[in-house]
Amino acid sequence: MIPSASSASRKIRLGELLVSNGIITQSQLEQALFTQKKTGGRLGELLCGLGLVGEETLVEFIGKQLNIPTIDLDNTIVDEDVVKLIPEAIARRYKIVAIARIEDLLTLAMADPLDLYAMDDTANITGCQVIPVITTGRSIKKAIDKLYWMQDKKSDNDEEFAGIRQGASITIGDANSGDGDAVRFIEMLLKQAVIDKASDIHIEIGEHELRVRIRVDGILHEITTAPRSLHPTVVSRLKILAELDIAEKRAPQDGRFSASIGDHKVDFRISVIPTVFGEKVVLRLLEKKAILVDENKIGFDLEDAQKFRRLINNPYGMILVAGPTGSGKTTTLYAAMNTLATVEKNIVTIEDPVEYTFDTINQIHVNPKAGVTFAYGLRSILRQDPDIIMVGEIRDEETAEISIHSALSGHLVLSTIHTNDACSTPARFIEMGIQPFLAGTAIVGVISQRLVRLLCPACKEPYTPVPELVVDLGLSTDKDIVFYRARGCTDCRGVGYKGREALFEILEVNDDVRDLIVARSTASRIREAATKDGFRTMREAGVAKVLQGKTSLEAVIGVT
Repeated sequence: MIPSASSASRKIRLGELLVSNGIITQSQLEQALFTQKKTGGRLGELLCGLGLVGEETLVEFIGKQLNIPTIDLDNTIVDEDVVKLIPEAIARRYKIVAIARIEDLLTLAMADPLDLYAMDDTANITGCQVIPVITTGRSIKKAIDKLYWMQDKKSDNDEEFAGIRQGASITIGDANSGDGDAVRFIEMLLKQAVIDKASDIHIEIGEHELRVRIRVDGILHEITTAPRSLHPTVVSRLKILAELDIAEKRAPQDGRFSASIGDHKVDFRISVIPTVFGEKVVLRLLEKKAILVDENKIGFDLEDAQKFRRLINNPYGMILVAGPTGSGKTTTLYAAMNTLATVEKNIVTIEDPVEYTFDTINQIHVNPKAGVTFAYGLRSILRQDPDIIMVGEIRDEETAEISIHSALSGHLVLSTIHTNDACSTPARFIEMGIQPFLAGTAIVGVISQRLVRLLCPACKEPYTPVPELVVDLGLSTDKDIVFYRARGCTDCRGVGYKGREALFEILEVNDDVRDLIVARSTASRIREAATKDGFRTMREAGVAKVLQGKTSLEAVIGVT
């Protein structure tokens, strides 16, 4: 939150103060005031949103205007016992952090020092007189995430997550040994990542401290820091778990290990790289039971679900799932195979690596050291009498060529590819060296996807967006549409979003599209022909979720 720009007690208006100090021009102020009249909201927020003033600069001048001290919360040592005086829910609601107490005087870092409700509630809860200091909303959120998370972990004695084991018997280490601090630290991180449904853990070393961030719903959040001296032991313990070379610190290493955390069975893929200050570790979490989904649980609406089912029911041909890393392509492929896996079908996969295992599917790891590449594995699979083949990713001409010929010889081939949208995917195959007539004949469909964040249902709020934003998504400003935006609450840890869902565009290759592929036509021409047959772009899919109140305009624009 950015502090209010209006108060009867002010002698100088915020806008005038910024103009007089040369931060903005008079015309820029008038532009912001004009926008404020149309859309409402705070002047400070509008100035930041228009890129006219940085949040730190704005806070500095509001502090001068109100004669309230400013504070750099990122570089302030905070008394953790004082932090506990204010419940986390209250801190998040008002965007405040208690940072110091001397007798009955409580110093309170605030994003909005004019919020009298925040100061009154704080005074009632703590019994102290409140002395406000001002800082940025970003710093407040970061401090709340870090300080309250650390407190939770110190007081958390939940036995469900007490042990973390590799397989059935190998533990991270003895918490009472000389490496006990590192063991407890790792257990705490893995446990919290599972609780928060994180996809990745980043363990980073800087010049002065160890920092840990987790990625939740596609966004990284800093959750804790630790003394720099803890770093070598933490990295060594993780390397031992993944059976990596603990003596090798100059070259990247990759590995994996499994852990049981409560009733959660989790695979961890580990990547270690050398950086200027030491080794950085990233852990990718793959929870085994989380992948067992059907097409009704990954974001398909009725129309997309029907298209998806038509594609995977083809007896032969190639179906490609396109999108960037982390867009859920593997989940979509596994959903398809989960639907197709019957006793009548022989399904064989070649993956790098196998992220999730299925009892009814034959899965092969890529292993370059043993000579098992995608291309080599594909040739072997063709001698295994397969009905359906899944190739983890098509990266080169050889793999593409074998996949195409497999699809043309009576097999259903599923794979992923890195392209921006469905209609440009056939051209990518042709760029790899595949003949256009082969690509046009073999490819029966392309599914392109992105993950969009969902608004937190507990705190999303209706609002009127600026008209330009509405028009940018192809909507009419005249229609009576209710739009929602993120707010932030305890349920979503103040982020305003909770969970993600896929946006899809599904290209079914009909005769017209096939002719255009063979003729090496542009993606725009393919899109035009497909639209006549009911093709819907990813942005249109995102707009549909906006109209359903599931996500925000900004979230859709950010991924499409």
